[in-house]
Amino acid sequence: MKIHDLPMPVSPEEGLKRLRDGNERFLNGSARFPTVQKEVLASLAREQRPYATILGCSDSRVPPELVFDANFGELFVIRVAGNVLSPEVAGSMQYAVAHLKTPLCVVLGHENCGAVQAALDRKFRKARHLLRMELLIKNILPSLENIDKHAQPAAQIACAVEANVRWTMRQIAESPEGRARKREGTYMLAGAIFEIATGRVRFLEQI
Repeated sequence: MKIHDLPMPVSPEEGLKRLRDGNERFLNGSARFPTVQKEVLASLAREQRPYATILGCSDSRVPPELVFDANFGELFVIRVAGNVLSPEVAGSMQYAVAHLKTPLCVVLGHENCGAVQAALDRKFRKARHLLRMELLIKNILPSLENIDKHAQPAAQIACAVEANVRWTMRQIAESPEGRARKREGTYMLAGAIFEIATGRVRFLEQI
């Protein structure tokens, strides 16, 4: 039997509950996985069955496994500055959604994201960045269409971070794999924002 023929370990709703509960344990200091369990690693050598795919930012302050108090093998994590859906990231998402069939996908942004701020600076202040950073920022700019140019900086970046998460969610939802999994009725796509100062994950809407 191939891995994609195996039943999913949890429903998308249960997966989302696990993430919420894990973040609560992270916040109150009762994380369950302070050390690596050798038995867990041995079992994972045979296969992986993550219950959630997390597309998050590369920011060193936002490690999904710690934020959600998740053990080895529970999360399929993709990290890139600005949690953008570049072609390379889309390939990893395709693997997670079509092959591993994770029942839950979360796009995880965070407060004061540097990549999103760089995109704001490019849009409103014509700032220039290094070539490869410009390519990354190009993926963020479409999400900023409705951002108020005259808003206060703190409000502007907060709105932009959420808009960027929703933009990435929309791209995932409209992909062939996203549409196919949605039709199956066993898949959920959610957005979230990590509050760096508190450690809390604030979940947005679900698709």
